[in-house]
Amino acid sequence: MSVKFKIRINPVAISDVQEIKVYIAEDSPEAAKKIGNLIFTKIEKLADFPNMGASLSSKINIKTDYRYLVCGVYLIFYKIEGEFISVNRVLNGMRDYLSILFSDALTKD
Repeated sequence: MSVKFKIRINPVAISDVQEIKVYIAEDSPEAAKKIGNLIFTKIEKLADFPNMGASLSSKINIKTDYRYLVCGVYLIFYKIEGEFISVNRVLNGMRDYLSILFSDALTKD
């Protein structure tokens, strides 16, 4: 039997999803609800399939433990930490997400 990982969602990632929903709801409240549900459904799948996201290191020239899932135009950034999946950010792929991700890491030190 395979191990089911526990999901931890960083409060910043929850805030990211809320901001996405507010922005989309300006044009379509129904679409906002759908994208929110889709993002959380993808995150829930990580409990059973933690490696389903691609390694960010394979895409950029920076060593990192981040993995990411594509969800429409949004990217779900997470790390596998022992028995946990830690979802850190949910960002629009058109943004400078590398600066956002790594400035977060720098401010924690």
